[in-house]
Amino acid sequence: MSSSTKPVLMNQQEIEAIQKELGKDSLMGKSLKELILDTDKFMALGIDVPGHSPAGGYAHNKHTANAKYIDQAGRLFLITGEEKYAQFTADLITGYADKYLGMDFHEQKNTNPPGRFFHQMLNEHVWMLFVGLGYSCISAWLSEEQRQHIITKLFEPMLEVATVKYDHDFDRIHNHGVWAVAGVAAIGAAIGQEKYIDLSIHGLLNDDVTGGFLAQISKLFAPSGYYIEGPYYHRYAIRPLCLLAEITQRYRPELDIFNFKGQVIGKTIQAMLSSAYPNGVFPALNDASKTMGYSDEGVVTAVSLYAKHYPEDKNIYGIAKLQGRLWVSGCGAALSESYEAQDNVELPCLPSVELNEGPNGDRGAQAFIRSQNANGDISQVVMAYGQHGMGHGNFDGLGMTFFNNNQEVLREYGYGRWVNVEHKFGGRYLDENKSYARQTIAHNLVTVDEKCQNDFNVKLADSKHCEPHFFTGNAPIQAVSAFARDYYPGVDQQRSVLLVEHETLEHPLLVDLFRLDSEASHQYDYAIQYSGQIIRTNSDVKQHSTLNTLGSDFGYQHIWNEAQGAADADTTLVTWLQGESFYTWLSASSSDETLFFTRTGANDPDFNLRSETSLVLRRQAKDSLFASVVETHGFFDESTEVCNGATGKFTAVNVIGYSDAATVVEIIGDDVSLLVMVNNSPDVTEQTQATAEFGGVTYSWTGYFAVEPKA
Repeated sequence: MSSSTKPVLMNQQEIEAIQKELGKDSLMGKSLKELILDTDKFMALGIDVPGHSPAGGYAHNKHTANAKYIDQAGRLFLITGEEKYAQFTADLITGYADKYLGMDFHEQKNTNPPGRFFHQMLNEHVWMLFVGLGYSCISAWLSEEQRQHIITKLFEPMLEVATVKYDHDFDRIHNHGVWAVAGVAAIGAAIGQEKYIDLSIHGLLNDDVTGGFLAQISKLFAPSGYYIEGPYYHRYAIRPLCLLAEITQRYRPELDIFNFKGQVIGKTIQAMLSSAYPNGVFPALNDASKTMGYSDEGVVTAVSLYAKHYPEDKNIYGIAKLQGRLWVSGCGAALSESYEAQDNVELPCLPSVELNEGPNGDRGAQAFIRSQNANGDISQVVMAYGQHGMGHGNFDGLGMTFFNNNQEVLREYGYGRWVNVEHKFGGRYLDENKSYARQTIAHNLVTVDEKCQNDFNVKLADSKHCEPHFFTGNAPIQAVSAFARDYYPGVDQQRSVLLVEHETLEHPLLVDLFRLDSEASHQYDYAIQYSGQIIRTNSDVKQHSTLNTLGSDFGYQHIWNEAQGAADADTTLVTWLQGESFYTWLSASSSDETLFFTRTGANDPDFNLRSETSLVLRRQAKDSLFASVVETHGFFDESTEVCNGATGKFTAVNVIGYSDAATVVEIIGDDVSLLVMVNNSPDVTEQTQATAEFGGVTYSWTGYFAVEPKA
């Protein structure tokens, strides 16, 4: 039996282009140097093909690392010609071929089927992708006997498991499915069995609908490019997507994959990049990590691929500059050449963008609003008003986060998980992920009757999506508004968020108008998650000598009620210090409302929750409007004992009136006061002439909203 002996993803021209950069100070040269140092360090550890261990244990991590370095060493053999890389790759893959069929499958401990190397097949599919690519780089160097041993004892059995034993996982419209088809295609291409490439592209039924790469990129990504599970899972799915796209282009060029579905691959890369905070970290939309960003290998791969296959974009160079490296490949060579040809590469300044959700773009959206001040600092608002997000989705709409001064100010908790820490449930998702991290109370919005939106029910949440109202990303006033109807039975919600630049303010002012509409009275808890030290408040707050929880379920059971007091009769104020900046939250209130200062950690015997703080403003009402602002002000440096601007400019937020037609509030300050008017009609346009009468005064404006000086 003969087999393919050509590299899957690098031809001779690409290899020579990379070789020219060896030893140079170019982006490719630096990346190559890092790759060589990293690979040599791992190779010095010697060959080790372990057996089983718990998820997150030694064997799990070693199998993952082995696959990574098989890929890296294989590429370095082609680039440097040094046989030590081929020998290492051959010895390691042969070690797996010697052991694979003699290993039992792991015991299944969750919904994901187990593999022989890993506790879930997802990891096995990841392993297949990188081992297949690395093997293809040395296959010509191997003897025919060595090739057949690896193919018959390792690759063919793995392909059968992936496409027959676990066919349901292979034909899955999910990030797990993307890894499955990419892993199978890579090994199929590497051993010359191209039927597996076709299975991966078109699915087991060959219909481009029930499974396969074309079905996945048709259904998982909206026309905007937004990925259904959110940025954290986007950066995970983007790597196999890019690698399989490259395989598809090389082996099935007639599909013109980079122009498929209106260039969905290019759009989804741009959408992923557009969702990040200014520091390059992705916001934790849905059930996600708070630490993943542009430095991730998947994002590095995607940036290199985009630079080769799509029109020039200066921001791509800026992101590559932030990353400081590229994917050592033909795509990376193209990026490096274009990057080095630039006279100057600026750091990226991404525009504000609304990314629609769903295969047809009609299931809500996500908003990313950015404003850069004179000092170059970028403030960013993220508001989620899309669909549930499959198995990793949170259950609520209208959540929000706020970022500036290189820190997340209104914070998202993210997932409850200790990745690869075997002592913490094998690094898998913890029970607290469901009982707190995915609950509405954790997501900077209003919780009704101490419950979770959509009753924490996946089927119910999947059946709904929010309704975009308006979005405008043009300075000096940018805004987004959306509706969540019946996410709580009998309660409709609307949130309108504005980012307002003003000549008297160093940073833009965040204005948050959260309106609830109900025929019955409810307990409404407006919560914001903050981090820092409380500086002052105008409420008469008393600390509790004995701690009790804020409630008994839906996340409340994990929240300590540390202090509480009656809200101010006019405007409740809290100022905190985070980093070197002060933040003041002002919210229109009345004395029959209660302000709580809370902290996570209750009912947490295994210490799985992080200790994080929040403010909760509680009121009892039918229809209600929470009108709040967050002002960024001042500077504090303890090391130099310098402090200025600890008191903000604004002192009050007054609700003039609200209805289904309009909301009007005034924001009062010492030397600046603003009148904010929002049209609440679902069919409003930029040209709509709006009028609203409250307290005998008529207010008029054009379009979605207006912000005017208050006399």
